[in-house]
Amino acid sequence: MGGCMSDDGWDIAPPPFNADAALQTLKRFVRDQRLLAERSEGWLLGADVVLKAGVDGAAVKVQLAKRPARTPEWDLFTLKSAADLRKLQDEIRRRLTRWKEDE
Repeated sequence: MGGCMSDDGWDIAPPPFNADAALQTLKRFVRDQRLLAERSEGWLLGADVVLKAGVDGAAVKVQLAKRPARTPEWDLFTLKSAADLRKLQDEIRRRLTRWKEDE
């Protein structure tokens, strides 16, 4: 009876990815780490830019330094889902921990 109103697939589809909201979430996350200073060009660890992020169409493009340097090598990430965002947050946390220990 009324099988067409089944709620089976209700929790399978994630909400559509909102790149602007994801960027705000990322910025809040980075701020909460209390290690990086936000500037117009990105986030600095000391005097070195180590993170850059911006919305690119329906995705968030992120550059994360492999290690702090005047001209760092960048790892590039394209966030297209909440899972991508969580993975990147874990990676940022890992690198910040490592960089702090390397100081």
